[in-house]
Amino acid sequence: MRLGGHEGNSERLVNHTVERYGMWLRSTVVCLCGMLGLVQADAADVPPALSLLGPAVLVCGVRLRSLARPLPSALLWALDAAVLMLMGLSQPVLGGEGADAMVEVTVGISVIAFQFEWATRPLAGAALAVLGAAVCALGDILSSPAHDPDLAPLVRMLIQVGLARAAYLIVRARARAADRSAAVRAALRREAEVAAARRATEREYLATLHDTASATLLMVSQGDSLDWSWLPPRARQDLEALSAMPGFETGSVDLAALLGCVPEGEGKARVRLTTRTEGPLTIPSGPGLAIFNGVREAVTNVARHAGVREAELRAWREGEGTVVELSDAGRGFDPDAVPARRRGISGSIIGRMRAVGGVASITSRPGAGTRVRWHWHDRGPAPRGRDGRQAAHAPRPPRDQAQHTAAVRFIRGQLLYGAQLVALLICLVWQSTISLRRLVAHQDVYHPAWAQTAAFVCLAAVAGAGGSYLLRGRRIPPGVRGWCLGAVLAVSAVSAFTLPPGQSTGAADWAFGVVGWHALFLLADLRVRVYAVFLAAHAGVTATAVVLSGVPTAAEAAVLGISTIGSCGLQLSVGVLMTHLLHGTAPAAGSAAAREEELRTRERIHEHLQSDHKERYRALTATTVPLLVGLGHGVLSPHDEEVRLRCGVEGARMRRLFAEGDAVSDPLLNELRACVEVAEHHGVTVSLAVRGRPGAVPVEVRRELIDPVAVTLGRTRSAARVTVVWTPGTVRVSVVGVDCAGGGTAGAAVPSYNRATHPDVSVVRTARGASVWAEASWVRPASSGVTGHE
Repeated sequence: MRLGGHEGNSERLVNHTVERYGMWLRSTVVCLCGMLGLVQADAADVPPALSLLGPAVLVCGVRLRSLARPLPSALLWALDAAVLMLMGLSQPVLGGEGADAMVEVTVGISVIAFQFEWATRPLAGAALAVLGAAVCALGDILSSPAHDPDLAPLVRMLIQVGLARAAYLIVRARARAADRSAAVRAALRREAEVAAARRATEREYLATLHDTASATLLMVSQGDSLDWSWLPPRARQDLEALSAMPGFETGSVDLAALLGCVPEGEGKARVRLTTRTEGPLTIPSGPGLAIFNGVREAVTNVARHAGVREAELRAWREGEGTVVELSDAGRGFDPDAVPARRRGISGSIIGRMRAVGGVASITSRPGAGTRVRWHWHDRGPAPRGRDGRQAAHAPRPPRDQAQHTAAVRFIRGQLLYGAQLVALLICLVWQSTISLRRLVAHQDVYHPAWAQTAAFVCLAAVAGAGGSYLLRGRRIPPGVRGWCLGAVLAVSAVSAFTLPPGQSTGAADWAFGVVGWHALFLLADLRVRVYAVFLAAHAGVTATAVVLSGVPTAAEAAVLGISTIGSCGLQLSVGVLMTHLLHGTAPAAGSAAAREEELRTRERIHEHLQSDHKERYRALTATTVPLLVGLGHGVLSPHDEEVRLRCGVEGARMRRLFAEGDAVSDPLLNELRACVEVAEHHGVTVSLAVRGRPGAVPVEVRRELIDPVAVTLGRTRSAARVTVVWTPGTVRVSVVGVDCAGGGTAGAAVPSYNRATHPDVSVVRTARGASVWAEASWVRPASSGVTGHE
């Protein structure tokens, strides 16, 4: 596929392969046919022939050398033209029928090869083909000035050139189709992987937010600490955690050393840990940090809920995995009874391990203590991140290898289809032009003629039978292929044994040059050795017929060898090319596409994660970050009631943010309940009423509708009432509460309290003394399709 003028992997590798194929094919034919031409030449003609053939062979060597060290295109074209001229001039020097056959074969195959060597520059290939035809005509005139030039070889050469060009265009079209399809599938996979990475990073960021800023602000809002000396350093650490972008940890860590740094807390919240680890536990940093952060949150839960101040932390190797276990003898709880909105367990402990391919489990019951267990199984080296470093996520799953195999299979199928189309096209064109002309022109020399005609019809039937499967997009059944191959070999035998002596591979032999193409069409999906066996059998049948009619002389054998090289040798080389395309180029194209796609995916993920992180941090800079900065540098005091209320508001907002990604039927109500739970944790009595039928609300609208509730509940310490009303045209969320600091400072504390940024959301706030009523309403679009009633 060409995107922005660039070749796709399949097309680029096809071009590279056919270019090298053309050079090697032409060089091999020039050398072999030149040697056979010298064998059949008279002794007196050998020195002048060497003076022409030697430079031609040398030029071929230089051309092959250019594969490793490229030369200017103009020089390469001049060298190719020189080979044609030298081979053409050797015809009058050598003389005789053998020279004619040698020049016809070498020049004919050379101009075919040029269509591959200059595949991406068709004008250069066409110019060399015209030059080759002119050289053949000139050599024929110089070697036989008394006779008119034979136009049949020239016409045959032009047909072969046209077929060669068509063959390349067909294969290239299939390669482009494979690239286009692969690009579409890769884009879909890339978007899926980017979305998964963004979700994983979002979960990790929310877990970090829960364990750091959210926990700190809620502790400040409760104001139940006598010693706040721990607050400034913790607030500064929270700021660092919020500014660090998760998902780009690299390398490995010693988990044993990392667990030795788990904070135990300060003052009343301190938990004395008894740590037992078995030696160094080196694991990738992603799982290591996930376990460390999960253990830190679990220790915090012990301090808050267990009713004890001691816990045991153990870590050890278990097979190819690593196990960490934290246990306490506290009051315990029922894990199944913990609401999904409580993020300490579901997000910070279980969710973190699931994101890195590990498992975390909690075993507890009331009165029997709690045991938290982390298990990470090493499944092999992690994939490389940017700059070649190991990424912090789980190793590439087996499905990626399956996707690569499927991509290679698809590219191979496309190239195979193109190769079969090429072989079928050659069969039909060759048989309907060159072979048909020979059959009709030499009916008087066949013995019997009807056998040759029947063989011709049989061969056409083989092409029709195989083509009917191919054009319907079906593979040729093994049984049909077997019968067709038998028929093709029978045609070879009938044609060889019903020709008069001395006519094998000559002008009357219509079948020798076309039988191999039919077999190639039938065997294109198999390895070239199978095709080579068939060609050997085909050549053996012809050789047997020649020997039975009389042992040929050396000159006649040389002519037969040249004809065999021109027909079977070319067909075998095309079979080698097809095998290389199917079993070399296709896997290479799939691997190259996979590498490029991995790089694109990694860059796209990095780009989106950077953007997401900036957006998340920007959303926190208006309220959360100033609070942490003030607390971290002593500007704000936790003894100040207004500061504690602001921390309560931010805590409620964060809890709503944590609930934003829950898979529930009513996200609006779920996020409201998260804010309500925070208020109830502060001792506020909250009543929640819902009227009407819930419907879908965009996430950005939910944020605007719930924010006044979060602000009011965060500033209330007595009682509050929250109401959600669904109507056919609007959604209204209202709250009534008591502002502990009075109504005068609320607006200053929360600048965005009285307005919404979404154009379809309006916010109304009324204060009467300490009582506050706020309502946010959203006018639903007519196309939302959500109905409701009061």
